[in-house]
Amino acid sequence: MVSLSARESGIVFQIMGELATDHDPTGLRRHVGPLIMDLLKAQYLASYVWDETSSIFGDRVAFNMSDDNLTSYEDYYQFRDPITPLLQQRRRTTSVNDVMARRAFERCEFFNDFLKKDGLCFGINYYAYSGATNIGDLRIWRGFGREDFSRRDIEILDLIGPAFTNAMRLALARQTDPDGPSREIMLNAIERASRSAGLTEREKQIASALVSGRTDQQIADLCFISVTTVRTHIRHIYRKFNVGSRTQLIHHITLQ
Repeated sequence: MVSLSARESGIVFQIMGELATDHDPTGLRRHVGPLIMDLLKAQYLASYVWDETSSIFGDRVAFNMSDDNLTSYEDYYQFRDPITPLLQQRRRTTSVNDVMARRAFERCEFFNDFLKKDGLCFGINYYAYSGATNIGDLRIWRGFGREDFSRRDIEILDLIGPAFTNAMRLALARQTDPDGPSREIMLNAIERASRSAGLTEREKQIASALVSGRTDQQIADLCFISVTTVRTHIRHIYRKFNVGSRTQLIHHITLQ
């Protein structure tokens, strides 16, 4: 588990607060973007939502990048982008250097004619998924003269990633169905379901984390217990709810 400084913990707390607020998809990313940049000591952030039908990125949110340059990305460079299709396949935070050798990257058109114009040099990306659908991303960059992102930076963003994914999933659902459940309603549903199923406090905590999209390892890190212990609790939760998967658990809770 990555250890956070007092400063980092404070920013993560603010990010989680924004992710727990009923923002629309654009507002959500506008609110958390500057906080994530501050947390990771980054100078640039862009975020898009993938349109599966047209196979293009849209609904841009960006910080410290020029509108003209980003428009050129949307009109031209996204179709000649050598890194994003590879990064988009990943289900966790990934460094640009992990999908393309640095020397090759610095020689390509995408780097020299697009990224360099706004001063972007080192990047890490996170792509949120709902099932097989990419529902939003975080593209975070540092400029020339700065250090590349470390493995620790990647681990920090990975801690936030599942909460961001769940927040985007709920924001998009509310956009489609404004009368759908809010985050407060979901939390109340978890509370009611936990009481009716007779969950212990630890089981309720883990059930809430499961609904938020966290992995077994992430739950273990948050609760300071082993993955084996987490899985034992999950078996007990499934038995009490008479379900056999996370999807069935979420469906059961949302019907409360």
